[in-house]
Amino acid sequence: MYNYESPLSTNSLRVGLVGTGYAAKLRAEALLQDPRTDLIAIAGNPERTPALAQEYATVAISSWQQLVEREDLDMVVICTINRDHGKITHAALSSGKHVIVEYPLSVDVKEAEELIALAKTVNKLLHVEHIELLGGWHQTLKQYLDQIGDLFYVRYSTLNSQHPAPRKWTYDHEMFGFPLIGALSRLHRLIDLFGKVFTVNSHQRYWQTEPDYYQTCLCSAQLCFDSGLLAQVIYGKGETLWQSERKLEVQGEKGEIILDGDTGTLVLAEETKLIEVGTRRGLFAKDTTMVLDYLFDGSPLYITPEQSLYTLKVADAARRAATTGLTIFLKE
Repeated sequence: MYNYESPLSTNSLRVGLVGTGYAAKLRAEALLQDPRTDLIAIAGNPERTPALAQEYATVAISSWQQLVEREDLDMVVICTINRDHGKITHAALSSGKHVIVEYPLSVDVKEAEELIALAKTVNKLLHVEHIELLGGWHQTLKQYLDQIGDLFYVRYSTLNSQHPAPRKWTYDHEMFGFPLIGALSRLHRLIDLFGKVFTVNSHQRYWQTEPDYYQTCLCSAQLCFDSGLLAQVIYGKGETLWQSERKLEVQGEKGEIILDGDTGTLVLAEETKLIEVGTRRGLFAKDTTMVLDYLFDGSPLYITPEQSLYTLKVADAARRAATTGLTIFLKE
């Protein structure tokens, strides 16, 4: 168990939602479908909040500050721009609410550490979502890794070609954060499978359209794990990229696993065969259900904030490596 030890005595949890985008809508649907929750209010983009609140038969609030202060809420779910995760989480915990927040918990390591300590102090649940651990790719890897022997190399590439690049917060330096912090799951998936990281190197490049927004980013990090495994992680998006790719290759001394989109391949000395890759659908709902099971019944969660924090430290090391050109050594 993590930091919230007492199962709820109430039959229904009153929830406020911060955000109006894709993740927020999936969260709202999951909350509405679970009889243990009442979606009380939504705060977010002022142009979209009223329509979303009407769609989900709830109340539109003009600001997240007002929402977290409401006394008729037990929990706040945060699905908004990365830059604001930390301060909204702090405000919600300080107001006595349980918190679900999409990764990253914060774009700043020190703030993330303080938030985890605060959650323990106020005895409230702090859950950082990492649905990549629940998805088909991850479950497939766990199922087949032991068949390919000692692991020595991983290449993980997610490139999103967009023409034209959208002018939205995910293309804003401050709102999204350093690419591998904003897209923390790219590192967390590997750390969950392969353990602690020894050294980090990283490089980044942006194609600017204006001071705050870019039309393309490309970031590459090289992680050397304590085990000796070397991983190359490539993340990019925008209109200077000409081909989208979602591919993960894991090489071992006895074989290789290749996940390419929705296709999985296991390569062994004696045969090469297709392997089934599960779905990416329904993961926000699954995450929401697991949090409610934890709060109401004490069922274990699949992730702790400390695990997410460790990955955030690795991502921040990548940021420093990209900024300085130096190899960053991680020490616990």
